[in-house]
Amino acid sequence: MLVGGVLIGDGAVPLCGVAPLDRAGPEDLSFLAHGRYLPAFQASKAGAVLVKAEDQGAQPGPATRIVVGDPHAAMLRVVSRLYPVPPRVTGIHPSAVVEPGVTLGADVALGPHAVVGAGATLGDRVTVLAGSVVGAGVSVGDDTTLHPGVVLYPGAQVGARVVLHAGVRVGVDGFGYVQGPAGHQKIPHVGRCIIGDDVEVGANTTIDRGSVDDTVVGPGTKIDNLVHIAHNCRIGARCLVMGQVGIAGSTRVEDDVILAGQVGLAGHLTVGRGARIAAQSGVMADVPAGATYFGSPARAHREAMRAVAVLYRLAKIADPLEGLVERDSHPSE
Repeated sequence: MLVGGVLIGDGAVPLCGVAPLDRAGPEDLSFLAHGRYLPAFQASKAGAVLVKAEDQGAQPGPATRIVVGDPHAAMLRVVSRLYPVPPRVTGIHPSAVVEPGVTLGADVALGPHAVVGAGATLGDRVTVLAGSVVGAGVSVGDDTTLHPGVVLYPGAQVGARVVLHAGVRVGVDGFGYVQGPAGHQKIPHVGRCIIGDDVEVGANTTIDRGSVDDTVVGPGTKIDNLVHIAHNCRIGARCLVMGQVGIAGSTRVEDDVILAGQVGLAGHLTVGRGARIAAQSGVMADVPAGATYFGSPARAHREAMRAVAVLYRLAKIADPLEGLVERDSHPSE
């Protein structure tokens, strides 16, 4: 069996798709990964459901059940089988532009209006989809995919098996200026922007090149949509950087860090290995390895939550306190 589970019920149920419990129909496979969704399971019309052992006897609910150790992971395997990735179409579209001195690996695919600048190198099986631009001298590793509208500025280096989604910009000049009597003088950016192997970057994310240093994103790191990583930053391996995160210049994010949505990191600080930063936190100072921080300015999670709790308690007695202050300010009344 594809998911290595134990079947309960009718093994001949036809399944043509997958769907969540509340929308699944008689020909859909669904999954119950957590007890909080048990009411949805009991009301579901799914043809079959992946369940944990402790949920296999839940009633009512779909009669056909497949008992697995991890329903979520099992569903991922099923999805991969039911919705295979379309085969790559190799070759160079007639409207693509390949400038002199370009090195193309085997089975490269260049889509409509793709541009590959002079001296660039594309590895084997690289896919550059419609309207993407690979700048002069840029290198792109094997099996990497650039979705439509990606721009790799000169000075970018992209590793193997990287996925850059639509609108990603890699190697943009950083936001660096020197103030003077004539106004803001731009600092030239001559560093590189290096993206490691097995990185995935979400749509409309921007990663700046270094000024004189390099900006680096480590192998295996996954970056969500609408993220900004400024010049000279170093992001470690296997990090998770979620939507709308902003990382200011020259900040170091070590391996296995998680930055939740809308986190902001000030410049020139270090977030230690394995740290977790909760959503909407503003980090103004170094974060120790393995710590969980929350708030703005961010503090250790327990300390931050205690401060929030105290604030809410103070809010409940604000009116009586104001009354006392008012009475003390008019003692003769």
